[in-house]
Amino acid sequence: MASLSRALHLAATCPRWRLAPRLGLQALASTVNPPAEKNVPYQRTLKEEAVGPLAETRGPSQPLPNTASVVVIGGGSLGCQTLYHLAKLGVTGAVLLERERLTSGTTWHTAGLLWQLRPSDVEVELLAHTRRVVSRELEEETGLHTGWIQNGGLFIASSRQRLDEYKRLMSLGKAYGVESHVLSPAETKALYPLMNVDDLYGTLYVPQDGTMDPAGTCTALARAATARGAKVIERCPVTGIRVQTDDFGVRRVTAVETEHGSIQTPCVVNCAGVWAGAVGRMAGVKVPLVAMHHAYVVTERIEGIQNMPNVRDHDTSVYLRLQGDALSVGGYETNPIFWEEVSDKFAFGLFDLDWDVFTQHIEGAINRVPVLETTGIKSTVCGPESFTPDHKPLMGEAPELRGFFLGCGFNSAGMMLGGGCGQELAHWVVYGRPEKDMYSYDIRRFPHSLTEHSRWIRERSHESYAKNYAVVFPHDEPLAGRNMRRGPLHEELLGRGCVFQERHGWERPGWFSPQGPAPVLEYDYYGAYGKRPHQDYAYGRLLGDEYTFDFPPHHHLIQEECLACRGAAAVFDMSYFGKFYLLGPDAAKAADWLFSADVRRPPGSTVYTCMLNHRGGTESDLTVSRLAPGTQGCPVAPTFEGDGYYLAVGGAVAQHNWCHITTVLQDQQFQCQLIDCSEDLGLISIQGPASRAILQEVLDTDLSDAAFPFSSHQLVQAAGHLVRALRLSFVGELGWELHVPRASCVPVYRALMTAGAKHGLVNAGYRAIDSLSIEKGYRHWHADLRSDDSPLEAGLAFTCKLKSAVPFLGREALEQQRASGLRRRLVCLTVEEKVPMFGLEAIWRDGQVVGHVRRADFGFTVDKTIAYGYICDPSGRPVSLDFVKSGDYALERMGVSYAAQVHLKSPFDPDNKRVKGIY
Repeated sequence: MASLSRALHLAATCPRWRLAPRLGLQALASTVNPPAEKNVPYQRTLKEEAVGPLAETRGPSQPLPNTASVVVIGGGSLGCQTLYHLAKLGVTGAVLLERERLTSGTTWHTAGLLWQLRPSDVEVELLAHTRRVVSRELEEETGLHTGWIQNGGLFIASSRQRLDEYKRLMSLGKAYGVESHVLSPAETKALYPLMNVDDLYGTLYVPQDGTMDPAGTCTALARAATARGAKVIERCPVTGIRVQTDDFGVRRVTAVETEHGSIQTPCVVNCAGVWAGAVGRMAGVKVPLVAMHHAYVVTERIEGIQNMPNVRDHDTSVYLRLQGDALSVGGYETNPIFWEEVSDKFAFGLFDLDWDVFTQHIEGAINRVPVLETTGIKSTVCGPESFTPDHKPLMGEAPELRGFFLGCGFNSAGMMLGGGCGQELAHWVVYGRPEKDMYSYDIRRFPHSLTEHSRWIRERSHESYAKNYAVVFPHDEPLAGRNMRRGPLHEELLGRGCVFQERHGWERPGWFSPQGPAPVLEYDYYGAYGKRPHQDYAYGRLLGDEYTFDFPPHHHLIQEECLACRGAAAVFDMSYFGKFYLLGPDAAKAADWLFSADVRRPPGSTVYTCMLNHRGGTESDLTVSRLAPGTQGCPVAPTFEGDGYYLAVGGAVAQHNWCHITTVLQDQQFQCQLIDCSEDLGLISIQGPASRAILQEVLDTDLSDAAFPFSSHQLVQAAGHLVRALRLSFVGELGWELHVPRASCVPVYRALMTAGAKHGLVNAGYRAIDSLSIEKGYRHWHADLRSDDSPLEAGLAFTCKLKSAVPFLGREALEQQRASGLRRRLVCLTVEEKVPMFGLEAIWRDGQVVGHVRRADFGFTVDKTIAYGYICDPSGRPVSLDFVKSGDYALERMGVSYAAQVHLKSPFDPDNKRVKGIY
């Protein structure tokens, strides 16, 4: 029998060897050994029935139907949860196909942990649903026990910053009724006597966390789904997805082919886990994930460990899962092993554990629970898991194939997120949209240029794995997969001290440092795989300063950018914005249906509007400029006849916007084109009291209010280059956006900087935009405005043409909401004390939690912290304006409450004088 201390000693002294628990030593091969059968950490699994001499020759567990309303591929956690929730929604004729037996891929060997608190409000809601399903609903419905054990969870903090992170989670948990407690080291020792607490700052204890058994859970889900009319067919490998192109050129799913026949279906859900990429290739769909080895070991019996909570020691990247009278010990390392050639024959198998990789977890585990030093290892579990570039699942309908949905890439969290994601995926299939805002999981968040880029996927997936247990700081940035998409001013701004942020491959200006250039270097894999890690370089130092929940050292530099914009002028490079043309015979009809505002204005007008879904949720906010027919045939002025519109959308969500519009055009069969010119055009914005004077020296047109009013646009010459100028502001100042052909961006930018030198013009980045826009109350989509928020709730009723009779997508839902009253409202809150807030803080009203902060920032002009969040009435009644105004408010930051003042209008320039040029 091997012990953890022996494994640590052997790895340290004999790196050429690795330990095979219970079997002594074996040579370390130069390549990873093929999958091998291993003992599993629970008494009985479906494996016992799956393997055997007849497993290869037996046919499907039941005959295939000729047709199905939905075919779910994959019988793991997500596949079973999705089938169950489809059946609960009343879908008849749904079929699940599993190539082997339920759970045979990656689900069967998962640890099955469920932690209720994550740094995302949506994930907290998803986890809560999973917990309800596995802890209560399935057993009530089927009589089967899912294996749910509620033994609680402990998050370990070995640093002040880590404890601050946990306190943020505790505050968010109060908004959702999740019981949690921050414990001192002494209180932690009393709860978990075997734990070493000498190096702790504290812990976060969540009493109702627990674990579930994968086999028990999936068996219960399958039983419940089949009782409602669904079919589960095992031993039926899928061999192909049949696709047909309709009369409008749209690719659609028509059938699933298997070794035992085909099933006609209009809808496929790819829940194949590690094998999701292979299933995607059958349909011509890119699935951006990678497969990696993920391991844990199971100890022998430990006296006194019974009934102890599960433990996550994030600072040593280790988790300890209670397993009866033993522990499972696992974690996330910086040098995980990629499974390069994913085998389609792999089922109920495991890899040999590479102790050179795993040993890094042992020292942390022994430090945390010292008795492990003399505890034997009963078994090792090293299986495949799928990981994604941003450590978020891949869900929703694939943009390149209608009727093909994804539910995969769960980064070893498929069991805990399965219930919530299965429910949302079922809603997606049945109603076209999930109930909750699932943008962070939506496959449409990734541009095609990234889903097709293997290096980007590999680098980002590695970094996401390696940083899985890292502190989630508000302004952290990835180091992997950088410099994939660079704007036309990238090198120009880099030379001026720009510190870049990354958003879906785009490098965008974050803020400007006086220390000089800070380029992002090639990814070093954190020193893994023989790579030499970068040492003490400019970008790394500046990013390291962001690793705080306080104001960073460069807080004053962002302040200078903001105050310069308010007092003189600032130039913002917004080239990464999405820029689309909507052209064609039905463009006006499409615009009426797509946009909540009336965009049938004369050519030359620009309108701020939303795009909604059928539930009245906001899929996007954007500007729409009506175009006059033209024959220039250039990026700023395409050739077209009839109606045309120019759309400018936030760059981080450009792909989401593109897919939403495309889907609506297809569903409504509008005869028009959507043309993406995002890469062909740059966007330079000049904002501030001096913007008119600066631009007047560069543009060849009259910029007076009479000649160029707010919310209008014109084709003009800028330093001899044709550009489209829009008079708009996203920071609440007099200003213009210049939409410039890519090749013209540098000369136009230089001309602006030359003209602005005597007016105090400065470069500014998105950190300044965040602060300036929150002062003005401008919404950020996917922060304080999401696909499950209506414009009425968000205070954007003015963007909706409800007074007209024109139909638009989401109108009926808004009318119903208006008639029944708003159950929540977005409110602005300010705090006098200069404390940093970033979102997730609990909102208290008259001693009750009524919501949480979606977005917060420091407003340098008003010299206050500003926060926006949705509040509800605890009584369940509609939230009236009187309710909003009458309460006493406080914001809870890391367990400390700060008195707050509520505002019905933005705290800065509420009368909108400055955007009109009135100073």
